[in-house]
Amino acid sequence: MFGYVTPCKMELKIKDFEIFKAYYCGVCKSIKSSYGNIPRISLNYDMTFLAILIDALLDEPFHLNLKRCPVHPLKKRLYVTNNNSVNYASNLNITLTHYKLLDDLNDEKDFKYKILYSISNLYIKKNPLYLKDVESQIQISLEKLSTQEKNINETNIDSISDTFADLTGILLTSYNFKDHSFIEDLYWLGYNLGKWIYLIDAIDDLKDDMKHNKFNPINHCFNENNLSYLEFYPLIKDRVEFTLVYCASQCIDIFYKLPIKKNKDLIENILKYGLMEKTDKVFFPEKYNKDNIYINLKKEV
Repeated sequence: MFGYVTPCKMELKIKDFEIFKAYYCGVCKSIKSSYGNIPRISLNYDMTFLAILIDALLDEPFHLNLKRCPVHPLKKRLYVTNNNSVNYASNLNITLTHYKLLDDLNDEKDFKYKILYSISNLYIKKNPLYLKDVESQIQISLEKLSTQEKNINETNIDSISDTFADLTGILLTSYNFKDHSFIEDLYWLGYNLGKWIYLIDAIDDLKDDMKHNKFNPINHCFNENNLSYLEFYPLIKDRVEFTLVYCASQCIDIFYKLPIKKNKDLIENILKYGLMEKTDKVFFPEKYNKDNIYINLKKEV
């Protein structure tokens, strides 16, 4: 359910793309510093965006370092260092992964999830004390979401997605900001982004989930007649796309209200173009080549 919030490279300045990668590498380095090497495989783009957005609201100086990475040993990489928002994002990344593994274990009873959860349990104990309240909220929200998803009588997609949307808003606003004047706006940006993430993940997985008879909120809430994917998808496509576009538009509208101090162009690109590009790729994958670059399908006359 993570990894959808990325920039639109075609609309991004080179310097901003380098900054995005520096935050991504910064979160990765922070995970290594706090938890070790193995948990770095859980790193995702959504937590990178969280670090970028929170840092944009802070007066903290922006520090970069240049080092080699085991994954990319031939060339030194820039990464953001000595940054509280990056450390916060790395802590959340580990915590969310831990409770997602617990949810997977409870749902599927698969031995591999038992092993992964046992390993994750070793790392979650390293969480800093300040994160305990947030960790508790993550656990409560994901348990509530799991209960809703298992309830055959719960067929309101807004009610189900509200739980994850609310959690995303809470994660953004749980950072210890000195200025609280923008907290309500920040919560609603997170709320709409969380709803977008939940729904884009659901529509992206719809075909595979229906094929393997797995739970999918869109199939569960709207497929009353138990239609096949080929019958069902055309009926639901426009409705889901409308909701995704609405959530994305709310995110960018609220963003313009926030007192952004840095990385404004990068965040604007992600919310204004990145979310829409990802939506486009999910609904119209034939418009993109193997490298996810848009191609013009119109034939020359």
